[in-house]
Amino acid sequence: MKLSLLHTSPALLLFIILFQTLNPQPTSGFLSTSDRWIVNESGQRVKLACANWPSHLAPVVAEGLSKSPLDAISKLIGSMGFNCVRLTWPLYLVTNSSYATLTVRQSFQGLGLNVSLDGLTKNNAWILDKTLIEAYKAVVANLGSNNIMVILDNHLTQPGWCCNNNDGNGFFWDPFFNPNEWLAGLSRMARLFNGVTNVVGMSLRNELRGPRQNVPDWYKYMPMGADAVHQANPNVLVILSGLNFDNDLSFLSKKKLKLSFPNKLVHEVHWYAFSNTDTWSNQNANDACGSITSNIMRKAGFVLSQGTPLFMSEWGIDQRGGNRNDNRYSSCALAALAELDLDWALWALQGSYYLREGVLDMEEVYGAMNLDWSGPRNATFLHRLASIKSPFRGPGLNNPLNTVLYHPKTGSCVVQDGSTNSSLHLGPCDSPRGWKYNGQTIQLVNSDSFLKESGAGQPVTLENFANSGSFKWDLISNSKLHITSQTNLCLDIGSDGSTLITNPCNCIGKDKNCDPEGQWFKMVPSNRPVQQ
Repeated sequence: MKLSLLHTSPALLLFIILFQTLNPQPTSGFLSTSDRWIVNESGQRVKLACANWPSHLAPVVAEGLSKSPLDAISKLIGSMGFNCVRLTWPLYLVTNSSYATLTVRQSFQGLGLNVSLDGLTKNNAWILDKTLIEAYKAVVANLGSNNIMVILDNHLTQPGWCCNNNDGNGFFWDPFFNPNEWLAGLSRMARLFNGVTNVVGMSLRNELRGPRQNVPDWYKYMPMGADAVHQANPNVLVILSGLNFDNDLSFLSKKKLKLSFPNKLVHEVHWYAFSNTDTWSNQNANDACGSITSNIMRKAGFVLSQGTPLFMSEWGIDQRGGNRNDNRYSSCALAALAELDLDWALWALQGSYYLREGVLDMEEVYGAMNLDWSGPRNATFLHRLASIKSPFRGPGLNNPLNTVLYHPKTGSCVVQDGSTNSSLHLGPCDSPRGWKYNGQTIQLVNSDSFLKESGAGQPVTLENFANSGSFKWDLISNSKLHITSQTNLCLDIGSDGSTLITNPCNCIGKDKNCDPEGQWFKMVPSNRPVQQ
């Protein structure tokens, strides 16, 4: 498929136009860190809004090239609004001699992937006789030609699916995780891409885990990996994962990591609903969201206050939409991502795999791409992501700090058309209404007007301040995502799916079967421009 406006369906064309208007702009040049932010060479905030694109499975070729031309995939990544790809690779790609001269054709033939080989011949015949590392470099180069940044992620040592506690790839001195080989591989990969301007970072190792994992060895070897990368390629960010499948950086709260070089360190964390299945299944969604978010802050979010950027390098949902835990988690995660204004990478891009765990052409239901890689699997979910792809705060955003009312279930913010007499409703977050909240009242910025509830099922209005309960608001429930008046009515969305109204608060009790996400609003600090 050659992605062009001339040959694009009307529905996909509308989708592309929407996301091109909201797409975070790619950077030019190399990146560094300034306090908790990632910045460009001019010191301006650059927010990573990435998709994970695996190239670490058995064929050791970026997934999907049997389904669509490489350039069409790269262009579709950009049209979906991603400015970055976390491109995975196995250590053996650059350390094991059996892979050094192996061509793409030979790799697929050796695995019996004849159907995928036919697809490669049709869509990307030029790649067949390239070695695996040449093919990898070609993917990086094509992403660069489409203004897509790349983070090189060492996912594991042996090519294959990742991960479990006993796969031998989890921690230093596991059967397939020799630290010396790992350091050599990081150096070689960093050197290969030295000077490639769209390669902006290297993630040293995905999801450290298993029975051998321990904090002293983390402090011993991870700085060595960072030094190996920096000596070979001082341009890239070095991105360090934690323990327990990258769910735990809590040990850093007692001993902050200090590297031998400045302004390149980023930490990463992963967050999925299936990491807390029992909590999402057995607790009220407000309680689950509140406790899990607090745990994320305790185990990882605190590094922001230490002055280190935090990259949520894997998170995602079953994009078919039928997984209840994932649906609850997604609104909770989006609220946290917006409030903390984190850099992130969605798992995942791919609509399918050549070969995964013995299954040919396995579909990836977490994938942003559909099965045939021709377009998005779930355009509604991608629309929700549009709101968090650009920075809310950070260097270069010089507007006054305000609060925006963010609705994570839709990925929208509270806006208003025309004068303060018109109705408040959901709309894009690029220029929403700005507010100031003092713990009681919600005041429109640059105005004497305050948010007022007018009764159950009625639109919320803006009026000059009067000393009554209908002007006073509080954050309730353990999620702190319900905004309620003193008459116990919560902000909600009307039956039209847009108008801001109030209704009796949902799911404040312990009912685990109640779904409150429609009434969830997050007060997000923002330096984005606001409606005047």
